[in-house]
Amino acid sequence: MSYPEIRPRRLRRTAAVRRLVSETRVDPAELVVPMFVKEGLTEPRQIASLPGVLQHSRDSLRKAAAEAVQAGVGGIMLFGVPASRDERGSGGVDPAGILNVAIRDVVAEVGDATVVMSDLCLDEFTSHGHCGLLTGDGAVDNDATLAAYAEMAVAQADAGVGMVGPSGMMDGQVGVVRRALDVAGHTDVAVLAYAAKYASAFYGPFRDAVESALDGDRRTYQQDPANLRESLREVALDVAEGADLVMVKPALPYLDVVAAVRAAVDVPVAAYQVSGEYAMVEAAAANGWIDRERVMLETLTSIRRAGAQIILTYWAVEAATLLHRRY
Repeated sequence: MSYPEIRPRRLRRTAAVRRLVSETRVDPAELVVPMFVKEGLTEPRQIASLPGVLQHSRDSLRKAAAEAVQAGVGGIMLFGVPASRDERGSGGVDPAGILNVAIRDVVAEVGDATVVMSDLCLDEFTSHGHCGLLTGDGAVDNDATLAAYAEMAVAQADAGVGMVGPSGMMDGQVGVVRRALDVAGHTDVAVLAYAAKYASAFYGPFRDAVESALDGDRRTYQQDPANLRESLREVALDVAEGADLVMVKPALPYLDVVAAVRAAVDVPVAAYQVSGEYAMVEAAAANGWIDRERVMLETLTSIRRAGAQIILTYWAVEAATLLHRRY
């Protein structure tokens, strides 16, 4: 049969029909909102390059966490911005450090109503801005960094986090973190591995958010944007080392990677819609060039369609509200 008997447009005729036959849905429970807390703030502070995203005080973070739970988001990923930094990133392992304090605050506020997650990386805490400890000649020392990650993981678990996100792209990081958690008695704390994290130009606004001290780049340990097969190797290694979930970062420029990873593993796959992706849409919308809400939901749908079951996005709370209305 052919036209005029076959008319695919019948299934696009009304919003109700389109909703009925929709192949891909984004559920608020699949969204994770990144949140930043800055040591010493008494009031939240707008991040200029991320319109609508804040550096929180401890008080405003608790309020924002409660609002995220009310909106139905699936998780909160916490990032700390310390008042001071040193070469070893010691604020990241200090139980009184801002990230560990924030974990305790949020867990006390929301309990098990959402998944409280924490970034497990030294870049926010080091005076040089790299994700690991440096050798005398300025190179990132993979194995010395692993020891710091193990200590940091235990500190975050002691603070009550439900899921840690090792994001530094050090070789062996997932296995070291998993063993450290288990030895410390935190066998129930899950590991969300930043398994395919690219050396991307889309991270600029995030570095504003955490007030990064980085001078240079991270190309010696984050992945080359040209490579896909390498991602599959990284993902396989992380799963073998005990990752409970794996993540691709960024999301939109790497939808092919998301799809390939989804096809390759049987653990949940996440994708991080990073700061540059968010900022580009916000800037275009502010200029009246695009329909902001439609583009927001379209981007999230595309990430979900590619195979990501979980999406980290700065729109998580707003998108969750829109999705409740839509469905």
